[in-house]
This record gives sequence, structure tokens and C-alpha cells, in this order.
Amino acid sequence: MMFSVHQDIKVISPKNLGWLEKKLKSTEMDYLWKCVENRKESHKKDLAGNIHESNVLVDENDWFFKNTVVPLCQKYAEQFENIGSHVPTNQTHPYYLSSFWVNYQKQNEFNPLHDHNGVYSFVIWMKIPTRHEDQNKNPISSLSNAPKISTFNFHFTDILGRFRHFTYKMNPEIEGTMLFFPAKLNHIVYPFYDCEEDRVSISGNIQIDTTKTM
Repeated sequence: MMFSVHQDIKVISPKNLGWLEKKLKSTEMDYLWKCVENRKESHKKDLAGNIHESNVLVDENDWFFKNTVVPLCQKYAEQFENIGSHVPTNQTHPYYLSSFWVNYQKQNEFNPLHDHNGVYSFVIWMKIPTRHEDQNKNPISSLSNAPKISTFNFHFTDILGRFRHFTYKMNPEIEGTMLFFPAKLNHIVYPFYDCEEDRVSISGNIQIDTTKTM
């Protein structure tokens, strides 16, 4: 049976925002591990995370910001939009890395659903000591229709107001992966179990520097 093409039907797909995914180069990873080695005071009081250790990092001479973050800000504006343009200011100001930290997550620890301060944020997985498939053999999730042990999830609403999610499964293969996203995009990090090693991740927030103009 043949069906005619309905030329009078137009598909409308409203523009929506997303996030960027980048695999970091070895030079970037080496630099980040150096930052971790030289980590500073605790960052826990500024976090939603229920984790045992978080520390401030220093981006010496803004190396990571200039070489990695700025190109991502530019790519996001090209692909989606410049979110910072919606911040009410009477001049054009540059972005800057307002906070930069490393998290150490032990088994049973988690980050509840939360968002960040600023315009953009990022997360980088430095060390993943577990495999999602093995973790979800645990009896509490093995028969679940939504196995979430050892995952990172973005949460957002669709055009019908339905609560949606996008899941990243925590496996060693995603070490060195960076996600760059709007700071107000809600996300959650679920716990892992039966592993004595720490999961290590780095995060940061990008804000507008109103002390400088472009």
C-alpha cells in the first residue's frame, strides 16, 4: 500500500539547550593531576555532596581556563546560545573560573540532586574504580527497572513538563571525560558499593567578571 506524503504538515522542533562532552588530552589530564596534588583547603562547606573530602584547586596562570574552558564557552554559544548574555548588566564582561575543586567519593557516599552557582559548570571524571554493570548486580538494583547504582544523571523537564533524565554510567572508560553544562542544570551522583577505592572527580563554575569589560 502506498501512502502520500503530506506536504501541508510542518514539523516544529523548538530550540532547547544541552551540554558538551569532551575527552581531555593527556596534557590536560597531567595538568589536572598536578592541581590535585597541590590541592588546598576544604571545599565541603560550599557543596551539597554527602562525601568525606573535597578540596579547593588552583588554576595556575589560568592555564586550564584559557586552554580548555574558554573554547568550551565559545562552542556552547555557537551550538546553543551564550547563556551569559541573559545576565542583566549594562556592559559586556568576560567569563572567569570562579570556583575549582576536587571531590573524593567513597563507597556509600553521594551527591543529592542539585545545581551550581554561575553561568556554566563542568565535571571531569579523573578516576572511576568501579564498573556500572558489576555494581548493579547488587540485590537492591538487580531487578529494578531503573538501576542507578554508580551513575551520574542530568535531570530536566520536557515540553510537556515531564521529568526527564540522562544517565552516564560510571566505568573506567569515561576517565578523562569532561561535561560542560549550564550551571542551573540539575544533576545527581548516585553511590557505589563494595569498593575501598575513592572515585575522584573535578568540578568548576564559570561566572561573569563584572570588574572587567570586553
